[in-house]
Amino acid sequence: MPVRSANAVWEGGLKDGQGHLALGSGAFEGRYSFGSRFEEAGGTNPEELIGAAHAGCFSMALSAALGRAGFSPKRIATSAKVHLEKVGDAFRITRIDLTTEAEIPGIDDAAFQEQAKGAKEGCPVSAALAGVQISLDAKLVE
Repeated sequence: MPVRSANAVWEGGLKDGQGHLALGSGAFEGRYSFGSRFEEAGGTNPEELIGAAHAGCFSMALSAALGRAGFSPKRIATSAKVHLEKVGDAFRITRIDLTTEAEIPGIDDAAFQEQAKGAKEGCPVSAALAGVQISLDAKLVE
């Protein structure tokens, strides 16, 4: 299996500095700062990237699980809300809320919910984030 990489460079102090993130594949490069992480300034942040990774991983895991169960998903759209909060003297990711809508011909809601729950638990990113509360709101759409 390939090993994935990313790079980050930070220059300056925490509040007045700035950084640059780049994926090893070259698919994304962006700036980040104290403002983009803890306020509403432009740029990205590590939590946003974790959210994208988690949403993507979950969607693929659900597609794989559905395929193994004999279903052919047409579309799976997932969003992730990553909650960064101050806990004591430090900041922590306290919760990730996954929301997914899926169009899957021939499946009933009970079977879909079972597959979605299994995908949440089996997704490699969910496993890597096992210390974080992960919620799932899964909707079957036509």
